[in-house]
Amino acid sequence: MKVGLLQADGKLPNLALMKIAAYHQKKGDQVEWWLGPLFEYSKVYASKIFSFTDLPQLPLGSIVGGTGVDFTNRLPDEIDKQSPGDAWFLYPKFDRHIGFSGVGCRFECSFCVVPQKEGKPREGASIKDLLSNPNGGKRLVLLDDDFFGQPLWENKCMEIIDLGLRVCFSQGLNIRVITERQADYLSNIKFQSANFTNKLVTFAWDQFKDKKKIEKGFKRCVDAGIKPHQMQFFILVGYDTTPDQDMERIELLRDWGALPFVMAYDRKDHYQKSLQRWVNHRAIFKTVKFKDYLYK
Repeated sequence: MKVGLLQADGKLPNLALMKIAAYHQKKGDQVEWWLGPLFEYSKVYASKIFSFTDLPQLPLGSIVGGTGVDFTNRLPDEIDKQSPGDAWFLYPKFDRHIGFSGVGCRFECSFCVVPQKEGKPREGASIKDLLSNPNGGKRLVLLDDDFFGQPLWENKCMEIIDLGLRVCFSQGLNIRVITERQADYLSNIKFQSANFTNKLVTFAWDQFKDKKKIEKGFKRCVDAGIKPHQMQFFILVGYDTTPDQDMERIELLRDWGALPFVMAYDRKDHYQKSLQRWVNHRAIFKTVKFKDYLYK
């Protein structure tokens, strides 16, 4: 059987497609990236993370999944139990390990599908078990949505520290409820930016009403030894905040010496796109005021 895979979006390796590849390879099937409608395949799988991503014309009978299609869908058990680490041939140039040390989230934010999709926090793989990429070295990308919400977060921190790993918490950490002990552990972890070029840990300030909680968590992290310039904050705009509230969050973080990173709720809205582009382009953010910024 010849199997074609399509990763419609996302910059990181797709763990679901890797499990599918591992499953079919063990059955003796030929697995490759889908090359288009001119090529024949016995079966085609496509994964779509974001609802706004357009899919190409796929063959009839293709299996399409992912949060961008239906956040309740699941891989069949016989595929889901496969180790994605058996399919690194799909991403030969990717030089990090990746995976979930925990899944689920404690909170039920109305703009987020994670609680509905994954439920309350529970354990995923051990840190050691995530180190499956032959080219990964000491670099690990964690996909956990609520790392400190999992019951054994302390064990995971100790594993990371003992193994000397550099870790990117790609989905951000919840600073609103971070404890002193958690901040202390975090300060001893070699946290990294998404491209592993500098020491940076990401949190989130999605809702304006959380200002006091954010301030308390920020101070707790600084007291633990984390520098303000080492902290980045996802700033959700266009959901339930006004432009004034958006700007207050952005400028307050700038005053603290931290880095805001704007995420537009509606990517088609001109204001949200403009604000996102202005803030996230660091050189522009440092030199141009938003009222003077023209973006088409």
